[in-house]
Amino acid sequence: MTAVIAPQLLHSLDRFECYLRDQRRMSPHTVSAYCRDVRRLCEFLADTSVATWSEVSTAQVRAHVAARHRIGTSGRSLGRELSSIRAFFRHLQSEQCCTNNPAQSLSAPRTPKKLPSTLDADAAAALMNTDDEGPLAVRDTAMLELFYSSGLRLGELVALELRDLDLNDAVVVVRHGKGDKSRRVPVGRMACKALSAWLCVRSSLTEPAQQRIFVGQRGRPLSARAVQLRLARRAQRNGGGIHLHPHMLRHSFASHLLESSGDLRAVQELLGHADISTTQVYTHLDFQHLAKVYDRAHPRARRRN
Repeated sequence: MTAVIAPQLLHSLDRFECYLRDQRRMSPHTVSAYCRDVRRLCEFLADTSVATWSEVSTAQVRAHVAARHRIGTSGRSLGRELSSIRAFFRHLQSEQCCTNNPAQSLSAPRTPKKLPSTLDADAAAALMNTDDEGPLAVRDTAMLELFYSSGLRLGELVALELRDLDLNDAVVVVRHGKGDKSRRVPVGRMACKALSAWLCVRSSLTEPAQQRIFVGQRGRPLSARAVQLRLARRAQRNGGGIHLHPHMLRHSFASHLLESSGDLRAVQELLGHADISTTQVYTHLDFQHLAKVYDRAHPRARRRN
C-alpha cells in the first residue's frame, strides 16, 4: 500500500511552486526541477509520522539523501537536490512556517568531476553542411550555427523572438537567461548568414503575428524537445553518429573561444555565468588540448614507437 503524503506538506510545496514561478520568475524547466526534488523528499517522509515541515529533522533529510545514493543517484544530482531542498526550507522560513533549515549543513557524496564533451572545429563545421535545401533543414542549420556561434542554452534559443535578433549589428539579446538575467551576445558571420536564409523561408511556415524565431512545420514555436531531436537527427547524418545535444555546442563554443583568446572573464560574460568558477571548467579542457600538443611536439616528450 502506497503511503499518503501529509496534506500540509503538499500545500507548502504548491506555495513554493507559485513563489518560484511568480516572484522569482524562474523558467518552467527550473521550477519543475526544484519541485520534483522537494516532492521526492515528500514521498520519503510519507512513510514517517511527519505531518508538517517544522517536524523534519536533519537526520531525516540525510536518510533521504542516503536512500537516493543507494539507488545510484550521482553525487552531482544529489547536490542539486539538496540545493532545491535548502531553497525550499529558506522559503518556509521566510513565510514563518518553520524556524530551521534541516538541509543547511548537509553535503552530497563526492563523485569525480566529468569534463563536458566538446566537438573539434572540423566536426562542428561538418554538422552545419547539408544537401537538404528544404525549409526545415535551413532552420536546423540556423539553430546549429547560433548555438555554436553564441553559446546559447537550449531554453534561451527556443525563447528567442524576432525583436531579439539584430543581424545588422550581429547581436542577439537573451532576455530571460538563467536567473532571469539578460545579456547581449555577438552572432558570428556564418550564423548571421544561416539566420538570414532561415528568415527568408520562415514566413512560408507561420503567420506574421508569430514572434518566435524558430517554428515548426505547422508554424508553432519549437519546443526544447523538438530542437534536441532535430539536432540528434542532423548528427546522425552529418556527424558520424556522435551523440549531439545542444549543450555540447555551448561547451564547444566556450572551449574554442577560451582556447583562442585565453580571456576567461569574457567567456564568463558571453555564457551568462553568475560565478566565474562555473566557467573555469573550460580551463581544464584547454589544458587538455595544450597537453596533447605538448606530447606531440616537444622533442623530450614524444614517445618512440
